[in-house]
Amino acid sequence: MANTYRGLGKIGLQDEEEFVDILEDKRHCSDLSFAFRTFSPPPHKGAAPCSAAELNKAVLESQYLRYVIQEVAVETGSSVEEVRGEVRRTLGEMSQNLQLRFIRLMAFTFRKVFKRLFSAIYVNVEGLNALQQAAQEGPVILMPNHRSYVDFLVVSYIMFSYDIPLPVIAAGIPLAGMKIVGEILRGSGAFFIRRAIGSDKLYWAVLSEYVRTIVRKGFAPLEFFVEGLRSRTLKSLPPKLGMMHMILEPFFKGEVFDVTLLPISISYDRVLEESLLAHELLGVPKPRESTAGLLKASKVLQENYGCMHVNFGRPLSVRRLCEGKINRCQYNHMPRDLPQKPNAEAQACGSWLAHLMVRVQEEGSLTSPWSLMACVLLQVPTAALTEEGLLFHQLTEQTLWLRKLALDFGAHLSWPGGCAMEKASDPDVMSSAVALHRSVVYRKAGRVYLLLADEPERKHPPSPEEDTMRTAAAVLMLASYRNQSLHVFVRPALLALAMSVTKSTQRDELLTCFCFLQDVFGNEFIFIPGRSSEDFEEACSLLKKCKALHVSQREVTVSDAGPEVLPFLQELLRPFVDSYQLMFRFLCEESDCVFTEKEFLPAVRAFATKLVVSGELPTYEALSSDVQKNVLSALLRLGAVTKIKTSENNQYKVNKTAVRRTGDMLAGRIPPQITQAAPDARL
Repeated sequence: MANTYRGLGKIGLQDEEEFVDILEDKRHCSDLSFAFRTFSPPPHKGAAPCSAAELNKAVLESQYLRYVIQEVAVETGSSVEEVRGEVRRTLGEMSQNLQLRFIRLMAFTFRKVFKRLFSAIYVNVEGLNALQQAAQEGPVILMPNHRSYVDFLVVSYIMFSYDIPLPVIAAGIPLAGMKIVGEILRGSGAFFIRRAIGSDKLYWAVLSEYVRTIVRKGFAPLEFFVEGLRSRTLKSLPPKLGMMHMILEPFFKGEVFDVTLLPISISYDRVLEESLLAHELLGVPKPRESTAGLLKASKVLQENYGCMHVNFGRPLSVRRLCEGKINRCQYNHMPRDLPQKPNAEAQACGSWLAHLMVRVQEEGSLTSPWSLMACVLLQVPTAALTEEGLLFHQLTEQTLWLRKLALDFGAHLSWPGGCAMEKASDPDVMSSAVALHRSVVYRKAGRVYLLLADEPERKHPPSPEEDTMRTAAAVLMLASYRNQSLHVFVRPALLALAMSVTKSTQRDELLTCFCFLQDVFGNEFIFIPGRSSEDFEEACSLLKKCKALHVSQREVTVSDAGPEVLPFLQELLRPFVDSYQLMFRFLCEESDCVFTEKEFLPAVRAFATKLVVSGELPTYEALSSDVQKNVLSALLRLGAVTKIKTSENNQYKVNKTAVRRTGDMLAGRIPPQITQAAPDARL
């Protein structure tokens, strides 16, 4: 019988669900038998069978592409046939070639790999049953979060295991260039998209028509990462909207009755790329995807990565979600085949849906004991954690206190944290978590210490700057696991921070500050547009529930548990506040008024390193390129920085007065105000 357990707390938007370990039964039968099992998923009821070649033909012959080809030919002075040839080449580079033989090869390979890497892969059976039903009734869009390269085909592997139609998957073009592997991925359903499309009108047209045709024809479920990129911090990323608009357009134009969105939350006890991601954040170039690189990385098979949880969320109807949010009659005024940019209403609807999907992914993810332990460990000063450590019994007590707070806040935990541990005591659970993450921390004489990577042999002792970067890599690895659970705490933490900034108990003043903080940290955490007031009320309700606050119609005051809960939540956000203030200071004091991003990142990292070495800056997270880019994006939205497009590089112009004012509001030196953020369409 398959190994099962029930998650502690709520699971996503649903009540307690049963999770089944899909590796349990499969350990007792051969990999070859599994790969060649009968695979006969029920077909989509309204769709005629269609091969990959027939799909490509439908795209090439579409009225939309014919129109765009004519336009591009006129604009570039090329012949129609030359432009059509370019379209064929683009489609050949892009298109998938889903075939069962490749799927069987993928199933055989992944089964071997997964059994080596993971103790268990838990999936929720109810979610899979709902997906199987939805896949028969209309177009289904699978929307997993993206934390590891493993995400890429694990959904296909699970769907193959449960006889559900396999998806076609949007992937980055570098994967197509991997010898042999690229073609296997293409045959497993991957279609490849260039990273930088820019204003390439023809490429946009081919890609959008390809995606829309898949949705219109119900060719297969379509899978894409709404965040666009793999998160190097293990936090959710603000969604990219280009693909979202493409899959919504057939519904907006009435070409399909409905589209089903299915959020998928993939949670890891330990991520394969943890060290690689931390070093990328510190400016080490990302290794190029290649078959040789994949083979060199085979040493990861010797490690244990704990358990993976894949939570298939409730199918969500676009028709129901968009009711009252968009007037679809406007699409009747133009022929459906003509190119149409999404108008402001469609863009707002797409942005709202994309942010909603990321939030549902967050709500569906499972928080591990290690993530809560990381929250506790990072509140210890880095030097103390490295040199003195934290008493293990103290770590255990504080983590159990945080577990109760997380459950009060509606978190869903994978406690006790792993297969074969269902009856383990809490200290045993945490001992196992420390052992699993021996690349980040180690335990000695009853204390837990932050582990610094071994220094390579060198002729001269390392400089203070080199020591700082070594420590920063360890801190960023630990911080990435803390980030897995930040979505649970961020709204109450913002209210706790607002109380600290304003020193006020007045609800209206706290709401204003709360909204200001959401504006400032809008690139760090996911907030659904237009829901600031609801988020504030949720924060009040949660802090009232855990007895940290008294909440009345006009006032918010500290209650019995407040002196313990509020400082903890404020410290949870302290690295972000300190990093942002450092960036504001750099822009006001050190930088030129006009700069490029390539100039900004190394300069601000050098500035931050100098302050860390001197002891003036307590957080190593300011060295992260993601935080640095998020500050720049936030200031762009807030109008304190403007982008100047040039022929070579994008340049940024700083309004130092506005930046200084933002820093003063964040520090509580002047009353916070709700800023009018600029529209932020991340296409």
